Amino acid sequence: MIYEAISHEIKISVLPVYLEDESNPDKHHFVWAYQIEIENLSEKTVQLRERYWKISNALGKIEEVHGEGVVGKQPVLEPGGKFDYTSGCPLGTSSGIMAGHYVMVNEEGNVFNVEIPAFSLDIPDYSPSLN
Repeated sequence: MIYEAISHEIKISVLPVYLEDESNPDKHHFVWAYQIEIENLSEKTVQLRERYWKISNALGKIEEVHGEGVVGKQPVLEPGGKFDYTSGCPLGTSSGIMAGHYVMVNEEGNVFNVEIPAFSLDIPDYSPSLN
């Protein structure tokens, strides 16, 4: 499922994918990749400066992540431009939710937050066993 949000004329699309080969349910280690596309729908050039994530696992444990750029980059997007990247998220539970925002700046120096849509981290057809 693709999750999308548009704010400040910036469209964010997210596709989470469970990584079965990197996960170990017996040890409560579950890993997802998420593919993100950032599309500048505005008429101004913008740059992604920072990211903020709020990651919640199935038990309600919340982790917050702040940092410069994404995957080591602070991409500049011209009007109509796109930037794609893939990253990952490990969890100690078989499901969770991620949401957040990017801090952007436009060519006039205005700083603003762009919403990253909340998206679900779920394992297809998974039923945990209780011991």
